[in-house]
Amino acid sequence: MNWAEFITEHIPEPRTVKVEAYEGSGAYGDTYGSPVDVAPCVVDDTNRRVVAQTQGAQGGEVVSSTTVFAPPGTVAPPGSRVTLPWSGRVTKVLATSVLEDHGLDLPEHVELSLE
Repeated sequence: MNWAEFITEHIPEPRTVKVEAYEGSGAYGDTYGSPVDVAPCVVDDTNRRVVAQTQGAQGGEVVSSTTVFAPPGTVAPPGSRVTLPWSGRVTKVLATSVLEDHGLDLPEHVELSLE
């Protein structure tokens, strides 16, 4: 089962988020790519602990307030900006995980843990 089939079968109201991929830091601050609509997505506003890159390279445990489950191929490295659909809140990606199917007929997707 691919992501589109999973969404069609199990999610009555998929969402669209806007992603501005983090490109790095320059002389005038952080730089981002052009906004891209990413759909279909599942947005879960549940607090949970995640391990994220922090200022020091060691990383650390932080609280994510929202998780977005997005289609495979979504480009949103940590630091990217994400605009949520119903509130218009702009938040940043703390961690990105690519989940593969491993031959188990599960939908491959990208999980974005947001501030």
